[in-house]
Amino acid sequence: MFRAMDGAEGWIRQKAGSSFDPSRVETALLGLNKSWPAQAPPLRQVIESFVLGEANLIHLLAISDISTTRLLRDPNVLLWLNRREISMAKRDHGEMFADLGRTAGESLAAENFRALRLWKGREMVRIALREIANAARLEQTTAELSQIAEICIRSVYEYWNGELRKRFGSPKAEFAVLALGKLGGRELNYSSDVDLIFLYDEEGELTPRLSYHEFFNRLAKKILETFSAATSEGLFLRVDLRLRPEGSAGPLARSLESMEHYYGGFGETWERLALIKARGIAGSRETAYEFLRQHQPFIYPKSPTPDLLGEIANIKRRIERDVLAKEALERNVKLGRGGIREIEFVVQTLQFIHGARHTFLQEPSTLKALRGLAELELIPRSEILELDGAYRFLRKTEHRLQIEAEQQTHTIPAAAADLLRLSHSLGFAGSEAFKAALNREMQAVRSVFNRIIAEAPPAKNASLAGFGFFANPAQAERTMGAALQGAGSTHVSPRTRQVFAKLRPLLLDHLARSPDPEATLNQFVRFVDAYGLRSLLFELLVTNPKLLELLVQTFDASRFGGDLLVRRPQFLEDITRDERLGRALTTTEHLERLKKVAKKGEPLDAVRAYRQRQLLRILLRDVMGWTDLNTLFQEQSALAEACLIFVNELLGGKELTLIAMGKFGGREITYGADLDVLFVGEESGSAKKLLGALGQPSAEGSLSRLDARLRPEGERGPLVCNVESYAAYYRGRAQPWELQALTRARPVTGPRQDEFMTIAQAAWNRAAEEADLEQNIDNMLERIRKERGTGSDFLDLKTGTGGIIEAEFLIQTRQMRARVWQTNWTEAVTALGQAGSLPEPEVRELKQAYQFLRRCESVLRRYENTSASALPVESAQQVLLSRRLGAATWEVFREEYDAARSTIHRIYLRSMKPPTARINAADGAALEAKGS
Repeated sequence: MFRAMDGAEGWIRQKAGSSFDPSRVETALLGLNKSWPAQAPPLRQVIESFVLGEANLIHLLAISDISTTRLLRDPNVLLWLNRREISMAKRDHGEMFADLGRTAGESLAAENFRALRLWKGREMVRIALREIANAARLEQTTAELSQIAEICIRSVYEYWNGELRKRFGSPKAEFAVLALGKLGGRELNYSSDVDLIFLYDEEGELTPRLSYHEFFNRLAKKILETFSAATSEGLFLRVDLRLRPEGSAGPLARSLESMEHYYGGFGETWERLALIKARGIAGSRETAYEFLRQHQPFIYPKSPTPDLLGEIANIKRRIERDVLAKEALERNVKLGRGGIREIEFVVQTLQFIHGARHTFLQEPSTLKALRGLAELELIPRSEILELDGAYRFLRKTEHRLQIEAEQQTHTIPAAAADLLRLSHSLGFAGSEAFKAALNREMQAVRSVFNRIIAEAPPAKNASLAGFGFFANPAQAERTMGAALQGAGSTHVSPRTRQVFAKLRPLLLDHLARSPDPEATLNQFVRFVDAYGLRSLLFELLVTNPKLLELLVQTFDASRFGGDLLVRRPQFLEDITRDERLGRALTTTEHLERLKKVAKKGEPLDAVRAYRQRQLLRILLRDVMGWTDLNTLFQEQSALAEACLIFVNELLGGKELTLIAMGKFGGREITYGADLDVLFVGEESGSAKKLLGALGQPSAEGSLSRLDARLRPEGERGPLVCNVESYAAYYRGRAQPWELQALTRARPVTGPRQDEFMTIAQAAWNRAAEEADLEQNIDNMLERIRKERGTGSDFLDLKTGTGGIIEAEFLIQTRQMRARVWQTNWTEAVTALGQAGSLPEPEVRELKQAYQFLRRCESVLRRYENTSASALPVESAQQVLLSRRLGAATWEVFREEYDAARSTIHRIYLRSMKPPTARINAADGAALEAKGS
């Protein structure tokens, strides 16, 4: 794999063997040795005399792929790190900035700030190495990480501010960038979001066509675009502006007057806590200072609201309920029980309560504020020490999780090997010792959080117990209150309260008919929070009850749909205003729309966003009963096909022929489905690009994944074959099931469609003549049951006896015998009835039974947009499923479900099995029923 390296393999293997991940270290050292500069001292000498110790460098290579990548990209970084003045001492803002000037020169903004990105990457390696070597305290690490972000933000701001002023002229107003969150507290980790607010000091006009507001919002947009642009150097900074007034619905930049108006009239408790960490980091210091002076009474009120503690406890409960999965509550060091966020809440709450009287508590740093609380003895000294120690332990653990790839992760790994590696990296002998220490620290934090905040008596509310459909009326009431107040706001306008009073009974009426009212209410509150302007939304829903019904039914029917609306609230109005909401769109119509949307911004992201919006549109039509099942499948297939064709054209794949197979071929796909395809062509490059593009997730969502395993020789075969190869394969080596699969082959796009289909139909016709056709297909069905079944024939609605696949194999066999070429199952059954190959009573029975099972599958998959193929195991989920399918009880659903599967299996036995086999099968079924 590697070239000869002058005997280096031996010492490399020796060094790697001393680490707790020898394979990873060996790969890194081999790569470094291969690219090591000829004029530099020998790599072995550098490693063995490394200024921070050989063991610490090896440790870094063992746990940080991203650091290794940066060293391999530029081995000179390792020589730089080996200088004592670089790695042995902390670097202040001035030293960092001077070093950036020396390395970047005047080309800082060239190639989308490539020099700045490379400088940042080098500094990140230095900081990670110093932390691993215990050469820096936590405060030094987080301060230096924050300095990097500040320098990046300031550099990008200054460049674009100068460029826009050259282009449009200079406003007389001043602009400032405020940092909040961990950057505001100088507490960044290796993959923190950078929470920012953009503001300017006064309104005005630069030209008759360009106001200050427009100018500064353009400046803010340029800054955002720079940091969000993808490059080969990876992530620049993840900027988050959702803490600004009105969140995602508000303008990027506001004037000081606008800020004052918003916070004075609409600011909520969580926004007060967020502003505790606010500080200016770029632009006008005077403007930043004026903002903080102006909002001092809002951030640190002299008379805090008496129910503050209950409000903050409710914020934390909502995080645990809506953000974290239950299994992560004990493993998430940031948001879990006893995590970093609880320490921050304790500190910020006490700052909020006492900050107006004790100005030295007005401190954005958590650890410095904690020391201030100790001086005032607002928390017992023992608890101060517990919180300080826990904060350091949890932040160190968080850093180890993120050093590997600078990904935004806070959850302790569940896999044993990953957990052991993390434990060793943190200095523990094994996983159990680490887990015990983690549990001890988090329990200590939880105890303090409960004492100070969570055990505060809840605010008095009217009970919902009388409604009878909430399992926990008290919790439901708190959630309903959160819909009005957000995360505990004390600034809800009288008009908003008045409109919500009208909305509440309408909402409760819909929730009463919902199969899962608690979960649906939770989703509704999340959507209200994401929408931003509560009063506007409440009025919209009161005046448009059909829209409220649509929301509630969507939140109940699909967590996927609800989450999509929460992430993109604007989709709701986009979709409901579409005049074509009431009908299905064809592939051609989707392609026409895609051509328009792809002209705006990055084309692939535009396609992804379009698919998300249209999938939500289809889902809304589904939950409201505006489409039948077959049309639903055709709509989803048309959308998938249009996106596939369009992306293939974008990538230049005009010479690639695409053949749809499986349910995609039959235009019968449902939620969460992959697309079965065959590639026909002369080279595999276009197909690989297509697979990569479709499989790449992004912030705009994802596209349908392609599954090419139905190709000749399956996963072992070439991805793309020419028509001659397909002809030879289907003539000689193809398995019976591969020829049966051609029943659903349908051309999608490409120049060789007709040739392929001629070959496919000829092969299919030859297979139809085989005497043992029924036996071969039945054998394949049994094999599928063994390989894909869950172990419960009753729950397996797809692979089980009388399930979906049995119905499909039955019809495909009849099609082959009758030479009825039809890719769609329903149309094939109709055609077989018309040809006399199936009795009309059986046609009706099969259609009814099959559609019932496909409806079950669709409703199951709709909830998470995943490829679920079995009924849920838990009884509570079974009840929810039966309600979503319109059955009064699980027992009523089960009776219809059993009848559908019995119908399919009875007709399958009659058509596919000889009499003796039918008798044996019937005896087996009877014995199984008796045994169960």
